[in-house]
Amino acid sequence: MSVSAIREAWQESTKRQRRGKLALREELQFYLFISPWLVGFILFTAGPILASLVLSMTDWSVLKKPDFVGLANYVTMFTSDPYFFKVLGNTIYYAGLSVPLGIVLAFMISVLLNQKLVGITLFRTFFYLPSLVTGVAVAVLWAWLLNPQFGLINHGLRLLGIEGPEWLYNTKTAMPAMIVMSLWGIGGTMLTYLAGLQGIPEHLYEAAEIDGAGAVSKFFNVTIPLMTPVIFFNLIVAIIGSFQTFTQFYVMTNGGPANATLVYVLYLYRNAFEYFKMGYASALAWVLFFLILALTVVQFYLAPRWVYYEGDLARR
Repeated sequence: MSVSAIREAWQESTKRQRRGKLALREELQFYLFISPWLVGFILFTAGPILASLVLSMTDWSVLKKPDFVGLANYVTMFTSDPYFFKVLGNTIYYAGLSVPLGIVLAFMISVLLNQKLVGITLFRTFFYLPSLVTGVAVAVLWAWLLNPQFGLINHGLRLLGIEGPEWLYNTKTAMPAMIVMSLWGIGGTMLTYLAGLQGIPEHLYEAAEIDGAGAVSKFFNVTIPLMTPVIFFNLIVAIIGSFQTFTQFYVMTNGGPANATLVYVLYLYRNAFEYFKMGYASALAWVLFFLILALTVVQFYLAPRWVYYEGDLARR
């Protein structure tokens, strides 16, 4: 081997070593920068998740040492808990009505607010603002609105000569009232739809017009198919949120009357912080996790049958 070849080989080896050191330095810097998030995730998210899995197999009242009971909490849940299927049914009832109502109403409003009119941004602001006020404040507001004696809704009905129902104090009307109240926060969903509508290419509507399509035909054959990815996203988020709902039920009804509005997470909270059955509450949490996971997997499985993208539209 010539001297020049040896020199080139040595230079190439030096360059590789330098690149390796640079890559190692960049990798160390990467982990250094993400370390605050990584430590926080391990301590406050991953750690508690794994701890709850262990606790779900124990009998722990917080005040004493946990006793390992295996799958006894899960067996009790499905065989002898008198409230488990009641709260599960209440939650499914709430999700089964509030989710489609919220999805459809938000979509209809977004279509109306997608028009090119003077002052339309002001209307968009009005419809979005309620979603910024959440939590306890909204629950207290709606508890007042739905009060059968001095609530604003029943007062308006009396002016029309109609005696309003008892709303939150009647087992037949309590859950429907909570479902109506859930529509207060559809502004965020509406904004997502509005962004999706404005992202639909204009040339698709022009092509449909050339083919003789009217407004209704364009809506059902262009708008809705191209909005299905956004609908799919909002559907998943809405279902997850509806199964995790807690604040409004805790503040407005606390599960009453007669457990008519006792939803899953409220029952979980009671077991953990009122009955001090932390092990059983952890088991309830894991069942809820797998239930939501199963629903999400089913949605992703069915999505190819009804979710379309721009490239799929030509093949419809």
